[in-house]
Amino acid sequence: MSYSDQFFKAIGVQAGRGGNLSQFSKSAGVPVDRLKFYNQSNVIPSGKDLKLITKASGVSESILKLKMGRLDKDLLEAIQEYANEIAPLISKHEPTIESPQTECTLEFQTKLGKLYKGDCYTLLKSMRSDSIDMVFADPPFNLSKLYPSEIDDNLKTEKYLHWCQEWLYECIRVLKPGGALYLWNLPKWNAALTNFLESYLTFRNWIGVDIKYSLPIANRLYPSHYSLLYYIKGDKPKTFHADRLPMQVCPKCYGDIKDYGGYKDKMNPKGVNLTDIWTDIPPVRHAKYKRRDGSNELSLKLLDRVIEMSTDKGDVVFDPFGGSGTTYMAAELKKRKWIGCEIGPLDVITDRFELIDSEKDILDSYRDKLNALFPENIRKNREKRGIWTCESVRKVSQSELFD
Repeated sequence: MSYSDQFFKAIGVQAGRGGNLSQFSKSAGVPVDRLKFYNQSNVIPSGKDLKLITKASGVSESILKLKMGRLDKDLLEAIQEYANEIAPLISKHEPTIESPQTECTLEFQTKLGKLYKGDCYTLLKSMRSDSIDMVFADPPFNLSKLYPSEIDDNLKTEKYLHWCQEWLYECIRVLKPGGALYLWNLPKWNAALTNFLESYLTFRNWIGVDIKYSLPIANRLYPSHYSLLYYIKGDKPKTFHADRLPMQVCPKCYGDIKDYGGYKDKMNPKGVNLTDIWTDIPPVRHAKYKRRDGSNELSLKLLDRVIEMSTDKGDVVFDPFGGSGTTYMAAELKKRKWIGCEIGPLDVITDRFELIDSEKDILDSYRDKLNALFPENIRKNREKRGIWTCESVRKVSQSELFD
């Protein structure tokens, strides 16, 4: 997505018919296509282009950066030094928060959760500060998709990021000290939002979730992961108990895929440490797991993992973008209280709760394979084939002590 002509406005250029773009290009000695790139991407020119553009426009580099909203260390230091002088000017600026289009009404309720219909910003403004144990947010990705709610998913880049900052600020406000905030988005957007988040929260992890859709993409690296940012409020998490994963083995012969060499006896019987690269979260494609047509949805496995990691039973989980209701289902099954909001139709979410027994079976099938280096069926098959297990290597180690 492009920006709103911030570069052109800064240097006094107008594009299109009747504009002065071509004239400026000639006087500055910078090609039109390059000027358009700086404008569409809101990128500060550098090298020779910077000198040529500032000279032709009469706009200093500092003014250019300020008008484009690109603050480097020098500008930030200047703002900090002259904060008292600048503050009265800033106070004259009126916030540009748009009034939400809908009010929020409670439309669905369980023993543990409440689902509201409406704009999440409206709901957030009504929520108490420091009242939520975990926030999981999966906002629209601004990819021009058509949603049943008819929201605008084709915003200018800065408008999308400003909108994200508005609801993120409220999510941070309602989060308890030590609580966790997870933000699921494309790497491009999450990278742009980290500076804002680190103004209020403590960074824990950028989790890369490996999900491939095998679509052909020309002239670029294939994007094979989604970004899951993990932040906490304060200096340490109030809850952190990450699952441990089983060791990868061959599905046919049950042998080791990775050779742990002489460290087998040091392997934790409860499993391998969870890393910040998750390769075991498949996209939801199969009809058995998919709850809505024509849209991507999050795996129950993903929400099970983050809820397990950052909450205890009875804690409150909040998801401002309901979607297919995966967060709410996972929270319900794991005995967490939950609050949800969806601006579009709610039937996908409410209908899903009619399938809660099936969802529980799916969740149980995930959890049966966790927190053991070798799940029971794999351990038995390895023993039959004479392949090492935690029990066998420990027996050998102990016997060697007495040889």
